[in-house]
Amino acid sequence: MLSSDRIIVSTMNYVPGFEVEQVLGIAVGITVRSRGIGGRFLAGLRSIVGGEISEFVENAEKARRTAMERMVSHALSMGANAVLQVYFDSNELSEFMDEIIAYGTAVKLVSKS
Repeated sequence: MLSSDRIIVSTMNYVPGFEVEQVLGIAVGITVRSRGIGGRFLAGLRSIVGGEISEFVENAEKARRTAMERMVSHALSMGANAVLQVYFDSNELSEFMDEIIAYGTAVKLVSKS
C-alpha cells in the first residue's frame, strides 16, 4: 500500500481502519513509451550474451511510475482520498512502443473510529 499526505493507493479492496464512504468511479493513468534506437541496439547486444537488459527495466519502471502518478491525479480530480484494487496492464502498440495503464477504484475513505 502506498500512502502519502494526499492519497492512499492499494491493491486491496479495503484499508484496515477505514471504510468506504463513497465510490467515485474508475481512476486511470496511461502512458505510451517508445524504445529508443540506442536502447534497442544495446538490448540486441546484451541478448547475445544473456542477462537482464537494464535499459528496458529502467524504461518500464519509469512508465509504471508515470502511469501511477497520472492515475493518482485523475483520482484526486474526482475528489478521492484513496484508490483501491489498483492494477497495471501493458500492451505492445508496435515493435517500438508500449502502452502502460494503471487503474483502480477511486473512493472516499473515512476512519472507522
